[in-house]
Amino acid sequence: MSTTTVETMVLNMGPQHPSTHGVLRVILELDGETVVDAEPVIGYLHTGIEKTAEYRTWHQAIVLVDRMDYVASVTNNLGYVLAVEKLLGLPVPPRAQYIRVMMAELQRIASHLVWLGTHALDMGAVAPFWYGFQGREQILDLLELISGARFHTSFLRVGGVARDLPEGFPEQLQAFLHDFPAWLDTYLGLLDQNPIWLERLRHIGVVSAQDAIDWGLGGPTLRGSGVNWDLRKAAPYCSYDHFDFRVPVGKTGDVYDRYRVRMEEMAQSLKIVRQAFDGLPEGPVKVEDPHYSLPPRPLLGQSMESLIHHFKLASEAFSVPAGETYTAIEGPRGELGFYLVSDGGNRPYRMRVRPPCFYNLQALPAMVRGRLVADVVACIGSIDIILGEVDR
Repeated sequence: MSTTTVETMVLNMGPQHPSTHGVLRVILELDGETVVDAEPVIGYLHTGIEKTAEYRTWHQAIVLVDRMDYVASVTNNLGYVLAVEKLLGLPVPPRAQYIRVMMAELQRIASHLVWLGTHALDMGAVAPFWYGFQGREQILDLLELISGARFHTSFLRVGGVARDLPEGFPEQLQAFLHDFPAWLDTYLGLLDQNPIWLERLRHIGVVSAQDAIDWGLGGPTLRGSGVNWDLRKAAPYCSYDHFDFRVPVGKTGDVYDRYRVRMEEMAQSLKIVRQAFDGLPEGPVKVEDPHYSLPPRPLLGQSMESLIHHFKLASEAFSVPAGETYTAIEGPRGELGFYLVSDGGNRPYRMRVRPPCFYNLQALPAMVRGRLVADVVACIGSIDIILGEVDR
């Protein structure tokens, strides 16, 4: 009687594979084309941002944190400055809060459009990539107009934002609010009834609601499994309780549900931006306490006191009372949390980030076991990882 020995093959997907949206290596154990097991290998983009921030002033660290999730810099900045403000007990003017919300939701839409274009490209659909990036360009133009930068805005400040909305911004924002619903309809028209798209996404990479909770998943990856959890609703920050919006959730927890959740989230973010713009309060855009705010730039050439104030605050920064905090926001990929410790000095004593991508990535092996190799690409795309945030 003969026996047949089943041998599996170990295959490296990455770290150079173009479908992995960054430098990720996945070690696949295969039986033919069927995945027996998968092991994500990370660390190729490690930058030491958390430790570097401990050697920078509280203000200087702003430009570090927006390099983690490099397609959603505004939300990185928002989580960080909220944590510092919590340690200081510093109230932020209402107008600054509304501007922050507008920028964060515009950034959420831009981030989801990067995901949509690259995920569709991975699945073999080329057109959504070009259409998605066309829509994103309008948002990057807005971010450039308000901050001077398209990618790493570093526009938020402890106590508010760098400056008020510039001339021409309202008109350009109104044009985007008018145009984007048609763009969204275009994306849905290209994909939502496409039989190839549906075949590649439905019933693939299923994660149950209980598993999603147990693994600590967040964002659309969690809500796609039917868990209604969004920190903008569950623990409102930055005036999010002032706005009317819905939290979309899925039912099956597959790749398709995660796609649908993100598509609906873009519509809800647009709704928030419109409400924030229409209800924008009057008033200052940053705290007027000289301990935390630089003097107006025109005064630097007129007043020696203002020049000295600017120099001391820019070089020495401000001190934060001793204490610790964990502050979390709802980023495009889930709960983005900052644990900060102050020893009473002018820089963080310790900084630790809770990155949603790191937690979401741990679900990948369970998603792909028993699936085909081609499904691995679909599953990676569906959790929308950014390796700069995973590795930090």
